[in-house]
Amino acid sequence: MGTTTPPRTLAEALRARDDESLAGLLRARPDLLSPVPGDITQLATRAGTRASVVRALEHLDRFALQTAEALAVAPDPAPYGTLLGLMTGDGQDDGEQRDDAGAAITEALPGALGTLREQALVWGDDDRLRLVRTARELLSPSPQHPSPTGLGPTVAEATAGMSPGRLQEILAAAGLPATHDPVSAVTALTALFTDRARMGELLDTAPMEALAVLDRLVWGPPYGEVTPNPTPPVKWLRDRGLLLPVSTRTVVLPREAALHLRAGRAHRVPEPRPPVVAAVAERDPQAVDSAAAGQAFLAVSTVEELLKLWNGGGPVVLRAGGLSVRELRKTATALDVQEPVAAFWVELAYAAGLLASDGEADERYAPTPAYDEWLERPAQERWVALATAWLTATRTSGLVGGQDAKGRALSALGPDLDRSTAPEVRHRVLALLDSLPAGTAPDPETVLARLRWERPLRGAAAGDGTDLRSRIALWTLNESELLGITGRGALASQTRALLTGGPAEAAGLLAPLLPEPLDHVLLQADLTAVAPGPLERPLAEMLGALADIESKGGATVYRFTPGSVRRALDAGQTAADLHAFLATHSRTPVPQPLSYLIDDVARRHGHLRIGAASSYVRCDDEAVLGEILADKRSAALRLRRIAPTVLAALADPASLLDGLREMGYAPAAESADGDVLITRAGAHRTPPRSAPAPVPEGPPVPDTTLLGAAVRAIRAGDNAATVVKAQPDAGPAAPPGTLPRTTPAETLVTVQAAAMTGSTVWIGYVNAEGAASQRVIAPVRVEGGFVTAYDHTADEVRTYPLHRITGVAELAE
Repeated sequence: MGTTTPPRTLAEALRARDDESLAGLLRARPDLLSPVPGDITQLATRAGTRASVVRALEHLDRFALQTAEALAVAPDPAPYGTLLGLMTGDGQDDGEQRDDAGAAITEALPGALGTLREQALVWGDDDRLRLVRTARELLSPSPQHPSPTGLGPTVAEATAGMSPGRLQEILAAAGLPATHDPVSAVTALTALFTDRARMGELLDTAPMEALAVLDRLVWGPPYGEVTPNPTPPVKWLRDRGLLLPVSTRTVVLPREAALHLRAGRAHRVPEPRPPVVAAVAERDPQAVDSAAAGQAFLAVSTVEELLKLWNGGGPVVLRAGGLSVRELRKTATALDVQEPVAAFWVELAYAAGLLASDGEADERYAPTPAYDEWLERPAQERWVALATAWLTATRTSGLVGGQDAKGRALSALGPDLDRSTAPEVRHRVLALLDSLPAGTAPDPETVLARLRWERPLRGAAAGDGTDLRSRIALWTLNESELLGITGRGALASQTRALLTGGPAEAAGLLAPLLPEPLDHVLLQADLTAVAPGPLERPLAEMLGALADIESKGGATVYRFTPGSVRRALDAGQTAADLHAFLATHSRTPVPQPLSYLIDDVARRHGHLRIGAASSYVRCDDEAVLGEILADKRSAALRLRRIAPTVLAALADPASLLDGLREMGYAPAAESADGDVLITRAGAHRTPPRSAPAPVPEGPPVPDTTLLGAAVRAIRAGDNAATVVKAQPDAGPAAPPGTLPRTTPAETLVTVQAAAMTGSTVWIGYVNAEGAASQRVIAPVRVEGGFVTAYDHTADEVRTYPLHRITGVAELAE
């Protein structure tokens, strides 16, 4: 809706907007909805608070922010032409501002200004543009907070407090006539600096050294230090007001003079267009998909291997939370990766809800019950679960190994790793990759440049690649390769489907690209087995118990050792079971050395029996026990013979088992009944745990339903606050905002009459908590001490106790 007169305040400008425009403001600045403002005035007040304005400025792109910065150094209010001149210049510069750049600025400026208007950072018509006061204070130049434009204070601001005599001296030195008061003197000096012809004549008389001083200050910072006896060039500038004193040792180049030297431009390099994301390579899309699928399968296998390592109970949780450096290093060695990569896999498993602490007294990390469910799913669905968790996780593994604000080391799985901007940056990086043709790998530097343009950072770290957003973007590119999101630097088709079509479509595209699990291995004469691809789960689990992994890659090499065979026997297998297993799953004949190894270990396995006394060793062969007692390596076990075939030990059974195995024996544990104990890897699980909740970056973006309800509530509240109330015939008018006061009898009669006539009334209401409010209601029914009415303020039907209504007034026609 329009207004016949220009708005005088931000509240009036917002009040003139239609519902769609108000919804756009609340969508762009969701912090304004917490809680829903009672009316337009509250909305305008909240939109002008420092915290909300800072948040809005941080979400502007570079050109919109440059537009706001230009308005901050423009007169208040400023016409559109003045703003355009600050962005494009007056065309009389040294050639830095090219015509095509000026055309791009002219084309892009209405959009940037529209963004600022939509977010209520700028209001007013084009002939009277006003920047919100808080934003002007944040972006205007000051000695403590220099302007991003590099401009200094105006002549009027810089000369505030200067003596009238000194002002007259400056006018005389500049060739201006004397004035009768300081105000007119400042006006005359400002007029000189803003007149290009007269300013050019003044600078033509300046010494070359003075012009060099101005060149150093023109693009900022505009402040410089001087000595008590300045050099002649500085004295020449100071005498003519081209340098004005800020303190006894500091001078500043006034804004009007700087703008003349800049040819009217507020920014040295306006950036109306976002940087283009350049390509470094164009590859075959099918090769990209295949490479990404291979890495996706490796990612799933790595997470599975990690959780198998911790299947029986993983590392101890540090007192302060997290994984120790030693345990992270051990995990990296087991996974055959670098420590930062190991931290990524650990954090990914945690983000997916597959890993957590068990909460016991001796707290350890262990797989969750969700891990068992994840294992039963097809490989493509397992990858989708990992990729989805990574996209939404706020925990940032790249921070591991760094320090927090207090200088404490940041550990994997520890606190303080959440960065709320991480999901937004990941999605934005992938969206930029998605905008490129299929198979195109981007230049990382151009990706960072685009992100910095979209969310520019003001401060020392801006643009040098050390800010958090840039680091997260680089980590995103690296992690995308590890996880199979990208292949050879380009976005894979299955990832595009995950971003746009959903998990089912992504899994469908990935499934044909993954290798089929094999049901066989190739046994070799050097006691190794080669798995030429991924193995079926039962085969992989059995082979993992029978042999040790020696190398991984396109093919996995397993090595059989006495220890690995004994491990399989400890798990309840017999020599016959192992021979049958190998014969069934080997495409090559079982080598004779391997058969001999199994038979030899099986023959000696369980020859010694260990139980709990504290512990004991028993053996039918007395000579073997005598050999153990005579071995000096058994001294630490503190063994003594208590019977010809029994040795007692002070060590516990587990330590005794490990000690005898180190001595080269193959003992077996037995129960109190004398039966051999079968030891399988214990599957230690945490209680049911949910995945860690991402830490949101501010309030969530409201949906359409919430926006519609909020706009209706704000409109209704504004109607209630601004509606014209009918005044009684006698008595003074109540001050605005005062709750109506009537007797209970008058209240009852008025609402009954309104219910009969279907009219609308204005009431004052105090709720059960004692909070007073004004409401505009249309009574429907009055009975039993309650009035049921349609509340225009809340946009719904409500019931109010009559005794809580302080008064009622009719609305003016």
